[in-house]
Amino acid sequence: MGSMSIWHWIIVAVVVLLVFGTKKLRGAGRDLGEAIKGFKEGMRDEDKPAAQIEQRPRADASTQAEREPSKHDDAAR
Repeated sequence: MGSMSIWHWIIVAVVVLLVFGTKKLRGAGRDLGEAIKGFKEGMRDEDKPAAQIEQRPRADASTQAEREPSKHDDAAR
């Protein structure tokens, strides 16, 4: 009696189908799937800006070095 058998789960599934109907359950499943996909994309998008932030100082340093002459260039002239 402590655990639920397969027959208990079948009865619960039939009752849920009768109460909610297949269209509402299908819509709820679709909404849940879209929410999970959105969550996964959000987690992936959070990782990308962190990697881009790390790369920015290197790019800025190289462009800044091209704009400003180094001290060694002035001494050589």
